[in-house]
Amino acid sequence: MRLIFAFIAGGLFGTGLFLSGMTDTAKVQGWLDIFGNWDPTLAFVMGGAIVPMAVAWQLVPGRKPLTEGSFPAPPEPRLGRNLVVGSVMFGMGWGLAGLCPGPAIASLSYGGMGHWIFLAAMLAGMVLAPSLRARLDRAVPAE
Repeated sequence: MRLIFAFIAGGLFGTGLFLSGMTDTAKVQGWLDIFGNWDPTLAFVMGGAIVPMAVAWQLVPGRKPLTEGSFPAPPEPRLGRNLVVGSVMFGMGWGLAGLCPGPAIASLSYGGMGHWIFLAAMLAGMVLAPSLRARLDRAVPAE
């Protein structure tokens, strides 16, 4: 049952990314170019994702998921080094490539070789990140 729900959710997510233009690198970079030829349409895409999730998280207390035992606890809202460094790295990659993980995977079948190169770089980063984080934590412990 979990796999069926995961397949449906992934299909809806990928379809939404495609229909909204999130898989078009030029559109994403236009959204990020606030001092140039800014394209505000992706604000509606983000709002269309954030607003329903904010409502959904308000409805979670006292409920159980259909396929698991419980919902995960909300993350601690503390602003720390790991969040700041991760956000900066994510933003730099998104701005340079015009892709983030979801749209990159959704566009593999038609995005050309650049999307495959992005996927390879993303996977390499995912493999290297834990050891780099451990090294950073040993050199300068997080507060």
